[in-house]
Amino acid sequence: MSFIEMSLLGIGLAADAFAVSVTSGIAIERMKLHHAMLIAGFFGFFQALMPLIGWAVGGFARDYVSSFDHWIAFVLLSFVGGKMLYESLKNDDDKEPVNPLDIYVLFMLAIATSIDALAVGVTLSFVNVSIIEPVLIIGLITFVLSFAGTYIGKICGHLFEKKLEIAGALILIGIGIKILVEHLMGK
Repeated sequence: MSFIEMSLLGIGLAADAFAVSVTSGIAIERMKLHHAMLIAGFFGFFQALMPLIGWAVGGFARDYVSSFDHWIAFVLLSFVGGKMLYESLKNDDDKEPVNPLDIYVLFMLAIATSIDALAVGVTLSFVNVSIIEPVLIIGLITFVLSFAGTYIGKICGHLFEKKLEIAGALILIGIGIKILVEHLMGK
């Protein structure tokens, strides 16, 4: 597998994390460097960890994981997106926003956006690819795109606030639905 192929793979896997990072940037009122680093770190770490786990278990877990990975991603993304949508539609006085810096929320989002990377790791084990280089590239690309995504969300968030909060929530739900439909249609 060439560097370009691994980079394209990393970009493809990072797309969901990027979208979630944009919505996180919208939700953070006072963005600081360490906020973007935390979000990017979570997404980059889990996006690198999951293919490593997938590669390690290889063919043994392939059938087991592929039978429900899409449901896990769908439930987690829909739950977080639904909560964000609900909060964005509440009156500002009653509003208790989803905190994208909450470790529990970050953990759920990082797992949900990296489920596909687990399947990629399993696939890489079947084609006898050394896993270290792809894992590093995937993790780094995800980190960079997620870091940039938080700032893009912050910049755009001030321009369109409530509309972008709703759009961000719908994006999360849409990603969950997309993952579910793609897996169900592929079977």
